[in-house]
Amino acid sequence: MEQGSTSLQEGNTDVGSLQFSKSKRKSRISAAVYCIRLMEGLSWSYGILMSGAVSFVGNEKYLAGLTKARKDCHSRKIRCPIAVEGEAMRIFFGPKAMLGFAVLCLLSLGAYGADQPGDGATDTDSSAKPAPKTEPASKPASGLTEREQWMLERIEKLEKRVAELESKGATEIGASSPTTAPAAPAGSPAPATASAFSAKAPEVESSSASNVNPKQDQTSSTTAAAPATTEKPKYVEPFSDADWTWLNGNPRTKEIFWDTKFFTPEIRADTNYVADFNHPADHSIGGSSELFRSYEVQLEQLGVGGDFHYDNVRARLMTQFGMYSVTTPRNDPSPGHGQWDLANAYRYVSEAYGGYHFNVLNGINVDAGIFMSYIGLFSYYNFDNWAYQPSYVSSNTPWFFNGVRVQIFPTKHLKIEPWFINGWQSYASANHMPGLGGQIKWTPKPWIDIISNNYGVGEDDLFIKGRSRIHTDNSIEIKYYDKPENTLDKVAFSLTGDLGCEYGSGVSCHGNKKGGPKQSFVGWMGYNRFWFHRDLFGVTVGGGQINNPGRYLVLIPPINGEGAISAATNSPYFTGNPGDPFKAWDSSITFDYMPKQYITFRWEYDYRHASVPYWTGRGGITPPGGNNGSPQFYTCSSGTSSGQTSLLPAEAACGGGISSVWFPDLRRDESFIDMAIMVKF
Repeated sequence: MEQGSTSLQEGNTDVGSLQFSKSKRKSRISAAVYCIRLMEGLSWSYGILMSGAVSFVGNEKYLAGLTKARKDCHSRKIRCPIAVEGEAMRIFFGPKAMLGFAVLCLLSLGAYGADQPGDGATDTDSSAKPAPKTEPASKPASGLTEREQWMLERIEKLEKRVAELESKGATEIGASSPTTAPAAPAGSPAPATASAFSAKAPEVESSSASNVNPKQDQTSSTTAAAPATTEKPKYVEPFSDADWTWLNGNPRTKEIFWDTKFFTPEIRADTNYVADFNHPADHSIGGSSELFRSYEVQLEQLGVGGDFHYDNVRARLMTQFGMYSVTTPRNDPSPGHGQWDLANAYRYVSEAYGGYHFNVLNGINVDAGIFMSYIGLFSYYNFDNWAYQPSYVSSNTPWFFNGVRVQIFPTKHLKIEPWFINGWQSYASANHMPGLGGQIKWTPKPWIDIISNNYGVGEDDLFIKGRSRIHTDNSIEIKYYDKPENTLDKVAFSLTGDLGCEYGSGVSCHGNKKGGPKQSFVGWMGYNRFWFHRDLFGVTVGGGQINNPGRYLVLIPPINGEGAISAATNSPYFTGNPGDPFKAWDSSITFDYMPKQYITFRWEYDYRHASVPYWTGRGGITPPGGNNGSPQFYTCSSGTSSGQTSLLPAEAACGGGISSVWFPDLRRDESFIDMAIMVKF
């Protein structure tokens, strides 16, 4: 079949050549006829003009002869207007001018045909009739000179030659035309035309499954072929040449209902219900950055915003209403450094930055403001994740940064992103030293994603100068099974490992040496995800483990309203002193029902264990009568503050004896079921 198609295409090329030759001959013939008719018209026109002119100079005898000759031509129905008007032409132009014009027309026949473009594509008539022969003229009327007689004969021969060429050309073209032109193969490009209004080549535009960072468009394909063009192809964003919606931490939405050149909207709603098997009396859950209340329906997050983009200028805004607007600022100690209540200033904003896109390499973005942290793999938005409650290396690491980032894309599959930020998940700097860090993201194949996040330099312990933190977070995600036609259509796993430590001001990375007790963080987590029935259902199993002596990354339980700022002063019930041990592990199983790409119904079971009492027990973590506003002090059994940071003075202040001091109910184990409805547009 391929050989046959090739020969047909070659045959089509020969037909085009014949049509072009036919076009050249017809052009020359048209030029000759044009010259003849032009000379006729000129002779008639100038004859009439010169008849009047001659009458003024006493040449009445010439006019009488010309009139007689004209009448003789009409009576015999012969074609002799040029000859009849020859005398008038001779009076005005002279024989030499007339002869020169005729020769010029003859010489121009070849050039005229050669300069015309082939019109074989539009001329489909292969049986053109030959032009009728012109009746030869009789001998000219008396009074013509020999030179005029010669010109008349030459013109008659020229007309005869034109008729012969027209007849011969029509015969040859009719004999050489093929019966049927071959059809172009499906999907083959259409031939380019000579028109100045030829169609543009189709532009490929990216649309993408976006992460919490700027959206990335998936490449859309088109079957419409178009002529070649020198216009540069439209910019396609990196990581947009594959479907990355399977990644843990990426939203699975592929279509945007409403989008404009200036604004891409985004709306998120996340509502959950938790059944905690410890049955805390105050319904309070600690040790999590995702779950906060039990046996209640709670709005975790309502986010409204989107991406602004025009003329390479970019901005993003996402609000956070609901539990996130209280719980996220609560874990940041930096607003305790100085004035202006930054926790309230930023609490309703999860992302807010502006920047510029430079058309360098495969793109460079420079953004400043509040942007999402990638440390810990999981997204800040639960809709994007494989599980609702992630393990510690995600839940206990930063969700956002406040600073400047530069996203550099050397290739379409590599991102290098340095950060200059205020600190470790902080609105401000806890001390005087800002943090530095960055991410490297590499996707060599559509089924693998490799990420490395690193942080250092920052002094992030409030009121402790000279203590620095370093941290490395590294993840790999692999989709190792992908058969959309099967019931089990996709399987992937993610594996994350973290290492970090603090050094200076009485602690060290290596432990119990000259620098002081060991203050470090070691953790990992792994998840395996199964998709069923064309992604209608999803199941995830996973868990992780951490070891964090010094507890500098352990989430402080909200005992008596304790937060990061008050804990930096003192936390009487759950201390964070150098060398304090903390080990923990967890596991979970998640089931998702996803009838549409914009909504997920989720059920999840989690079990978590700690080496020290940490999770909320049946008695709760709220003093009698509610929080007393002094979480840094021990609380009396009556609910009032003792005003003391040590136990013995607190017993004395509360009336004597251990029973006079209130204690929260903390357990080593926790298990619960959480159910959530999550929406993203």
